[in-house]
Amino acid sequence: MPKKGRSAVKRPENEAEDGVAVSAKQRKTDSLLCFDSPASLFQSLIAPMDVKQFFQEYWEKKPLLLQRSDSALTSYYQSLFQLSDLKDLCSQGLEYARDLNVCRCVNGKKKVMNKEGRVNYSQLRKDFEQRRATIQFHQPQRFKDELWHIQEQLECFFGALVGSNVYITPQESQGLPPHYDDVEVFILQLEGQKHWRLYEPTVPLAREYSLEPEDRIGKPTHDILLKAGDLLYFPRGTIHQADTPAGVEHSTHLTLSTYQNTSWGDFLLDVFPSLLFDTMKSDVSLRQGLPRSLVTSPGVSSDVNKQVCVFLRGLAERLEHEQQELRSSEMKRDFISSRLPPYRLQEEDIAPVGKLPALEDSVRVRFKEHILLTVEPSQENTDEATELVAFVFHSLKNKRETHMMGEHNADDDQEDEEETSQFQGLRFPVSHLPALRRLLSGEHLLVAELPLQQDADKLGLVLGLWTEGLLQVC
Repeated sequence: MPKKGRSAVKRPENEAEDGVAVSAKQRKTDSLLCFDSPASLFQSLIAPMDVKQFFQEYWEKKPLLLQRSDSALTSYYQSLFQLSDLKDLCSQGLEYARDLNVCRCVNGKKKVMNKEGRVNYSQLRKDFEQRRATIQFHQPQRFKDELWHIQEQLECFFGALVGSNVYITPQESQGLPPHYDDVEVFILQLEGQKHWRLYEPTVPLAREYSLEPEDRIGKPTHDILLKAGDLLYFPRGTIHQADTPAGVEHSTHLTLSTYQNTSWGDFLLDVFPSLLFDTMKSDVSLRQGLPRSLVTSPGVSSDVNKQVCVFLRGLAERLEHEQQELRSSEMKRDFISSRLPPYRLQEEDIAPVGKLPALEDSVRVRFKEHILLTVEPSQENTDEATELVAFVFHSLKNKRETHMMGEHNADDDQEDEEETSQFQGLRFPVSHLPALRRLLSGEHLLVAELPLQQDADKLGLVLGLWTEGLLQVC
């Protein structure tokens, strides 16, 4: 059974293990996050650590501890989510499993204590106080505006989905057994204190979640006591466990997670099918038939392996000489369809703005960071050869209420159809690609100067974007 209530390693007051100690004087007096841009938000989140230093020395490499002694920051962290918020949240129809789990680590295993259906606040407090259960609240950004703001900006910064969970654990208790995750993790200590033990990864940069028996993980590489206002980062694959020490009424921490399935391997899985498809059009050797019975053979011969190596070297050579363009589509579609909409965006905000664009007008895109451009084969069934088309996708109509909740049930078939259709994107001929890239760069551009041959094409392009609320006349 995991040991609980151990004291953290003693350090000088202003020294952090493998991290940066932060005094109140080192931060701005308001101690709040800076939302001027996605980059400034992340910088303020990890301050005073420099962003460049963070990515050079810590990202995907080793844990980082930021200890803060700042009452204003502590108050701000507590405002993000606290134990007392649960009573009001339970009145909004929370359900076990979907919205929260009640669990405890018992003899090195996770014991789930969920009831059926709706969450009753009185029962939840009883499980928390009497059974010493941890409350794991899923995706609180669905309910908390400030977390929506933070995670929406972080998704812009990382170009990847950012999820969150809140863990509330009573004293002398532990919610989860030792395990590792498939995400980069940022821990924000909101209330109380939490004792963390981190261990050397058995699977560095893991792609899957997995439990690890305590007798296999050795001694901790980091033994840390997080206090309210502190931040802890560790890479995916880092084995960890955490408990609330004795004498601490309860601990509340927020886990921000990102970069799930966002590796080079995932990128290659996405771009390789289109790369082969495009190359086969011009390389007859890739269109030649396989050796007879290869598909039914119990194994693959060394000659086949050698031939595949020849094909791979040819693909690499084409890429190096820029004879072929990589096209990511599934990763882009998944991100743009699943991410948060812009912070506090209302339905009227995405209506067409201002006058219709004309040739003599200067225009610029709106919500640039919530738009993605892909090039994909046309899905139309015709008797002609498959052609490439350009798609413009956006997240303006995404629903905050379903963010990071996986497959959800629509209220009715019509709603489901509307959600599906909006991810079909705005479709344009591939000849419009240079003009689209110029527009999506965020520049102010004259419609007449767009790199298209016909004025009708220029007007059709900007009108399509304007109608969707993605473009305005300057």
